[in-house]
Amino acid sequence: MKKLAMFGALALSVLSLSAMAADAQPLRLGIEAGYPPFSMKTPDGKLAGFDVDIGDALCEQMKVKCVWVEQEFDGLIPALKVKKIDAILSSMTITDDRKKNVDFTIKYYHTPARFVMKEGSGIKDPLTELKGKKVGVLRASTHDRFATEVLVPAGINLVRYGSQQEANLDMVAGRLDAMLADSVNLDDGFLKTDAGKGFAFVGPTYDDPKYFGGGAGIAVRKGDQALAEKFNAAITEIRANGTYKKVQDKYFAFDIYGH
Repeated sequence: MKKLAMFGALALSVLSLSAMAADAQPLRLGIEAGYPPFSMKTPDGKLAGFDVDIGDALCEQMKVKCVWVEQEFDGLIPALKVKKIDAILSSMTITDDRKKNVDFTIKYYHTPARFVMKEGSGIKDPLTELKGKKVGVLRASTHDRFATEVLVPAGINLVRYGSQQEANLDMVAGRLDAMLADSVNLDDGFLKTDAGKGFAFVGPTYDDPKYFGGGAGIAVRKGDQALAEKFNAAITEIRANGTYKKVQDKYFAFDIYGH
């Protein structure tokens, strides 16, 4: 009986140690690092940007250790599903289509989409005036879906990229006639840079929930509501305690959270 008791105690001890080890594992956050001002690399190779600072603030609020895992945007959901990462914090818009594969937290910001072309293009309605033109989008993004379902049937030639930076380079090189992306990313990461000189926004903003969802959220594996709720509580808390505004004001002169 004593041996059985000792055996049981040992088993419980092993289980307890395993649980502690599991708790000690860092939370792996997936990100695509070519989407300024939300995500980018500093000259010394470190991750930076609004997404990174918000992620770090959330981890501090939750009192968990987090590590960032870089991945091309269209590989983030597959990496989450095979457990290479635990969550995606990479300006991923909450959409019904993505909800088939992942669960989302509440939003942590919301901005509309816009087109960019060369200054003086004369384009007022890109949806009807870009027939035969080449339009670049980030592969697997909401902008990709919108362009695929709305622009391609209207006769535009869609070019998909693994990162927004690649699209920007092709725009400058004259291999694209237009780009469709998040308005803040295009403004801060392209138009306000030396490379973006001579380019400008054209047409209106686009925020149809059917395509552009309900803002950017953090994606977790299907059924991982415990982690989603931890993030939700942390998002709510950093918005209440001033941390969110402090991060926001570092990058933007307006309310990035949206309505």
